[in-house]
Amino acid sequence: MLPPARPAPPVPATGPRRGGALTPGASLSSARVAWRHSLRFRLAATYSLLALALIMLISLGVVSLLLSRMDQQFGDRLNDRADTLAEAFTTSGAGLGKTAGGANAYTMLIDDDGTVKAASPILRNFVKAPYPYGDQSRVNIGDTSVRAVTRKAGDFGTLWVGLPEDDLLAARQSAVSALLAALICTPLILLLVGWWVGRRALSGLQGAANLADQIDPTRSLATLPLPAREDEVHRLLSAINRLLVRIEAGQAREKQLLGQIVHELGAPLTVLKASLRRAEERTDDPEVRRAALVADELTFTTQDLMQLARGQLELKLAWHYIPARTLQERLERLVPGTTFAGDWTGGILCDPDRLTQAIRNLLANARRAAGPNGSVTLTLEETADRLTFTVRDSGPGLPPELGERIFEPFVSGAGSSGLGLSVSRQIAAMHGGGLSGGTHPQGGAEFVLTIPGAALGDED
Repeated sequence: MLPPARPAPPVPATGPRRGGALTPGASLSSARVAWRHSLRFRLAATYSLLALALIMLISLGVVSLLLSRMDQQFGDRLNDRADTLAEAFTTSGAGLGKTAGGANAYTMLIDDDGTVKAASPILRNFVKAPYPYGDQSRVNIGDTSVRAVTRKAGDFGTLWVGLPEDDLLAARQSAVSALLAALICTPLILLLVGWWVGRRALSGLQGAANLADQIDPTRSLATLPLPAREDEVHRLLSAINRLLVRIEAGQAREKQLLGQIVHELGAPLTVLKASLRRAEERTDDPEVRRAALVADELTFTTQDLMQLARGQLELKLAWHYIPARTLQERLERLVPGTTFAGDWTGGILCDPDRLTQAIRNLLANARRAAGPNGSVTLTLEETADRLTFTVRDSGPGLPPELGERIFEPFVSGAGSSGLGLSVSRQIAAMHGGGLSGGTHPQGGAEFVLTIPGAALGDED
């Protein structure tokens, strides 16, 4: 048996995330697999069909052999009776009613003209009448089916001897009925037994699937516990553990590379931003101001790369309660030309740097889509339990072919790096909220970022 599965990490209340490389894959255990797609059912059905075919062949062979033997025994009895009666007539001339085999039997004595000279008591009606059956070996006398043979009876003529075969027909019918009942009940029994056996045999595989389903590369790459028995499940989990080790090593190399890139870019950008800021203060040159904005763009791109390198596993939020106006001032300075709407008089419980980064990414994408002459609007709405930031632009809207892929890293519909939306969704999820996007019915793209409200009391 597999050890108990580790509890899955908590998931934000907004439901499973669908986009971004930092988002785990769709959970296999969140929706029950249809029974017809179950490996247990397929194994049970295959086992039942094979067993049914084998049982059918064996049963048909046994029943056929049994019926053949019964028919042979019946024929032997009939021939023995006919031989005994014929011998009695030939040697002693005894009458039908007096011979040991003829009393209450189906026997008739037929002369050479085809007239019944004598008959057993049950066939007295045929006496002195023409023989009615000709060459038939099976006849019906009343409600009784009789099989008959003929023998020469010396000078007396021809002896006709019959034997009721109702018992034989009843036995044959019983055998066929039993075979049909077995063929109907056996598949059901085999299917139930196969399902139960398959469930027990594959219970370890189901446990392994549940454990593997809890793997979230953004949270943990800890290896899975192995069962005590070294079977196929043990080998499967061992292979998964080896794969996790390779994935972790690859991620470590990627993080190290991204960290080095960010470090190499960070120092020159810091010097460049400081120089441009001083130059802007001295000259107020539009070209210098534009270069400063480009430097800010590169700075945020390096921050997005660092966020991607760290992931949710390593990044920790620094929670602060700040006025909404403070966040507005930051964003207005980072993305000039933004129109702010809604209520910005309240407070926000968040990591100010991370939330600024997330919303700034949305605004920067909106500004690129809208162009220099377009409009970008950020609306803040507050309810009892959550804050909603809505970013809308006057651009062409989101490419319909991208769909949810727009939130994956390095996927972009506007020529940017493609990191901003992925990082923004990750930051929203770390705050316990979510990020969704689409094209507004009146045109332009619209992104909605939600985080829980502060819900602070007087003492807080």
